Amino acid sequence: MEDKDALRQNLMDAGCDDLLTEQFLSLIGQGREKEALSLLARHRKNLLEHCHAAERKIDCLDYLVYQIEKKAKA
Repeated sequence: MEDKDALRQNLMDAGCDDLLTEQFLSLIGQGREKEALSLLARHRKNLLEHCHAAERKIDCLDYLVYQIEKKAKA
């Protein structure tokens, strides 16, 4: 496994907060990799949900722009 500092940096880059990072490192340190991976899976799911919510907002904005441009051309 990577050294602890590199692992901590990777978790920060992935948007993990201090609590999640410490929980993950603690589980890894205890040899509880399955539980540590479960934490990462939940974090990934949360990030993906936020991404999808942002995509829906972008779709709404795109539709609004389309409607305004369509009306301006008429």
